[in-house]
Amino acid sequence: MAASAVLAAVGVAALPAGAAAAGCAVAYTVSSQWQGGFGADVAITNLGDPLTSWTLTWSYGAGQTVTQAWNATLTQSGAAVTAKNVSYNGSVATNGTVSFGFNGSWTGSNPVPASFAVNGVTCTGSTTPTTAPTTTPTTAPTTAPSGTPDITVNTATKYQTIDGFGSAVSIWGSAWSTAETQTLVGPGTSQLGLSIVRTGISPVSSEWATQVSALKTAEASGSDVKILASPWTAPAAWKTNNSRINGGKLKTDYYDEYANHLNSYVQYMRGQGVTIDVVSIQNEPDWHPAYDSMDWSGDELRNFVRDQGSKIQNTRLMVAEAVNLNYGYTDPTLNDATARNNIGYIGGHLYGTEDSGRLKPYALAAQYNKPVWMTEWNFHEAASDTSTAWADGGNQAVWDETLDDVVRTVHKSMESNWSAYIWWYGKRFYSFIGDGTAGTTTGAPLKRGYAFAQYAKYVRPGDQRVAVTKSSAASPLEVTAYQGAGKIKLVILNRSGSAVNNAVIQAPQTVTRAEDYLTSRTVNAAVQPTSVNGGQVTVSIPARSISTLVFTL
Repeated sequence: MAASAVLAAVGVAALPAGAAAAGCAVAYTVSSQWQGGFGADVAITNLGDPLTSWTLTWSYGAGQTVTQAWNATLTQSGAAVTAKNVSYNGSVATNGTVSFGFNGSWTGSNPVPASFAVNGVTCTGSTTPTTAPTTTPTTAPTTAPSGTPDITVNTATKYQTIDGFGSAVSIWGSAWSTAETQTLVGPGTSQLGLSIVRTGISPVSSEWATQVSALKTAEASGSDVKILASPWTAPAAWKTNNSRINGGKLKTDYYDEYANHLNSYVQYMRGQGVTIDVVSIQNEPDWHPAYDSMDWSGDELRNFVRDQGSKIQNTRLMVAEAVNLNYGYTDPTLNDATARNNIGYIGGHLYGTEDSGRLKPYALAAQYNKPVWMTEWNFHEAASDTSTAWADGGNQAVWDETLDDVVRTVHKSMESNWSAYIWWYGKRFYSFIGDGTAGTTTGAPLKRGYAFAQYAKYVRPGDQRVAVTKSSAASPLEVTAYQGAGKIKLVILNRSGSAVNNAVIQAPQTVTRAEDYLTSRTVNAAVQPTSVNGGQVTVSIPARSISTLVFTL
């Protein structure tokens, strides 16, 4: 599948009578293209006064036809296309952005539309007054007035619902202790607030009991903790290579036994008091190492969940946890109505995903309302596996890797509309709590754990990501915002070498309380001062840090 990206010109949006100015930018992106078909993403940024509804129109010049759309209602008459908001995304604040996507067909060529119009006004590339000014404009001030927002939260523009942030227990070996589990999932001081725990499904049922205590503790100690269970292999006798390792395919005449095996695991855990929320069909079906593994194609996964998925009860299924979120392992299931209805989630691993260009929204999953979970990544190159640098909370190399690689990819995953981010082992010397090696103390929180908790502890399951805009002063900051349970939460990465002092954050309504938690090379989840004035909160964002702001409305 060839992919290309083309941005359209800036356009002007008509606003209600009496509005001071109107304007918008339209970005039309051909996200993927194949023989006879293509996918496109469209983003409208409102540069004028707030919109309560919108209609975007354009014409195709080469006979393209829209076939299906999501997050908008699209109609076509000849070459003319009309896209209208749906019930939940008609309101667009000043500087807010609303997006939708669609699939289409083409023959011969697929050029980008030459122009766009929003609410009947053609694109001009500037913000235009809706009525002539009655007086000569005064000279604009050379500095922004006090209280001008640097970050504006727009709760009218909504994105994905968050399912959580988590890590895996040991897939082979011992379980977390009760105290370790509470440190990882608990909400208290020096606890990290994880809301997803990933575990393995052993092909040997006698090994299932190993993780029962840790999983029960996780569900009892945290808030809305979900359990994801992933198998690495079926029993050896059911596979074409008669081995647990080096890949090998599941024999087709054992598909029903494998479905019963996964169902038996879920029911066993239920009997032990553990709810398995999600069951993956296979960990990394495209990776066949000399340890537990099993080979599937995308079509084989589709056939299995289509024909056998309904046998796995009291849980929801996931495909395909492929390396680099390879769409070839998930598109076949999404494109088959029966298979699609038998799954609840799309999973993928972060290894190579950014380099492959798939650290972005997955349009086909969004089209069918299947949340995307990033279910595994492990990156630790800052020091050797025996270096005591991992135990040193102030080590510069470890902090740089944590900020620039680990939490940056959490930020990018959230911007990609993914609903969950699950790290590899939660207990490891390079991870969230120490395991007693490389100078770490077993069970003690590590710097990387505190940094990850800036998301996990405050952005909770059921929160919804909402839009933010930034001033030029806040341009070094990477910001995502979330709304839920009467609160707004902002996670702010400042990976630059300069602080952003006295940043003004504009909420959509009065803030009754603001809390600011900061992790940097020198502090862990430290409370920072805030100033609240109505719907505005003023904070300072230190250089090379991650902050979480929690506003109570």
